[in-house]
Amino acid sequence: MTIEIRAPRTVEEFRDLEWLQQDVWQIPTGFEPAETLVTIYKNGGVVLAAYDSASSRRVVGFAFGFLGRTAEGQLKHTSHMLGVLDAYRDRGLGTELKLAQREAVLAQGLELMTWTFDPLESRNARLNLSKLGAVTKTYVPNHYGDMGGVNEGLTSDRFQVDWFLASRRVERRLKGEKPFQVSDLRSRGVRVLNPPKPGGDLRPSEDPMSFDQAELLVQIPSDFQQLKVVDIALAKAWREHTKSLFTKAFDLGYTATEFLFEAGESYYLLERDWSLE
Repeated sequence: MTIEIRAPRTVEEFRDLEWLQQDVWQIPTGFEPAETLVTIYKNGGVVLAAYDSASSRRVVGFAFGFLGRTAEGQLKHTSHMLGVLDAYRDRGLGTELKLAQREAVLAQGLELMTWTFDPLESRNARLNLSKLGAVTKTYVPNHYGDMGGVNEGLTSDRFQVDWFLASRRVERRLKGEKPFQVSDLRSRGVRVLNPPKPGGDLRPSEDPMSFDQAELLVQIPSDFQQLKVVDIALAKAWREHTKSLFTKAFDLGYTATEFLFEAGESYYLLERDWSLE
């Protein structure tokens, strides 16, 4: 598979990003129109698309964002969308798009990129925290209000991640540094805050939330989209449970610094009083 990642070159190529959004997020309306993407691109934003010359439709993924500011007034890049066609997922294309976006933003003199994602989506968490080295300490309930497509049926709760583009942490992660293993953390006595129940019970734990360690593991469902299909009520229970858990943890000074996938199970690592090296 030969993929070229570049900015769209014609209005027609920008229009191709409309149907791509519809396909990726399964939405007939509410996508970003070509006119908006062209305006963003021509005014300092970053619009990148992935093209497969062997595909009849050619464009198979994209990412875009624009200039923003933190609450303290620091300039940053606000990454708004990243999507890859289903047939091209799990091939590293999402990572390649983020790396191309990183290079474009660094070339503009910016060193911080932020974006949002669903805290219960393991695939996205693995890309953002494990592969790219981003972190999060911000939970936003129902960030976008009611949504359709793949987001239908649940509140649109989101993590905001911070990607410190030029940091040693990110540089090491992009060079292939591996995060901790769950087994290593458990051997050090790190507790799982939301342990699985015995007997295949998929409901979230009802154990009291005790934030008494500098490091904590939080287990989440490994395939939240499938869980929504099978049992939407259970998916809603996980949404409410993790909203309470992460909100409290962040209020107490924890940061989600890693996402670990081991033996088919998904975990966030929370660290208290974490700071960038």
